[in-house]
Amino acid sequence: MEQIISAGLEELNLSGKIPETAPARLAKYGQLLLEKNQVMNLTAIREPEGAARLHFLDCAALLNYCDFQGKTLIDVGTGAGFPGLALKIMVPTLDVTLLDSLNKRLDWLDEVSTALELEGVRTLHARAEEQALVKGYRDSFDFAAARAVADLRVLCELCLPYVKVGGQFLAMKSANSTQELEQAAHAVKLLGGRVADIKDYTVPGTEVTHRLIIIEKLAPTLKGYPRRWAKIQKEPL
Repeated sequence: MEQIISAGLEELNLSGKIPETAPARLAKYGQLLLEKNQVMNLTAIREPEGAARLHFLDCAALLNYCDFQGKTLIDVGTGAGFPGLALKIMVPTLDVTLLDSLNKRLDWLDEVSTALELEGVRTLHARAEEQALVKGYRDSFDFAAARAVADLRVLCELCLPYVKVGGQFLAMKSANSTQELEQAAHAVKLLGGRVADIKDYTVPGTEVTHRLIIIEKLAPTLKGYPRRWAKIQKEPL
């Protein structure tokens, strides 16, 4: 896994921009992920090469579009820690909060952080739509990131409230998300954002093209958002 990750980082022109220890740490993370996946459903990808490319190199591509040095990031619905924990390994000065509604996943991520001797990583057991109302979290982060499969309108309502004015929400989507993006225009504007950039990239060593949608926060999110989860699901903005 380490060799695949190293070669992929070189292909992404990142090899000189991240710590020399990053490929080995990412590979160890991948090994721990595949081991744990035998007893807990963390990823549908079950082979080392797939994990190296479709998890770690997919997340690494974000470094070509955003400056994470010394910034704060909340990974909403972090799951197995992507992209938040992977970015932390590649950018040690990034302060990361991993939010998830399933405590078992967070316990495992704590174990991984300890095994990799990472500092500046926080796990948070909460529902995204509820935690976004809490002082110290709302309008507070340089970046919010989501790699979830949910509709972009839903992701915007869950994630944009966390972002400070001038910060960015990073939505990791498939390349065929154009219609989804158009449908989310109202939600983006209502929640205080604007689409700043759209970047398509090919994951090294694959024919898979993914899309990063960068939404800039222009104004604090209006009171009343995010709404209750049942409402968000039933009536997307």
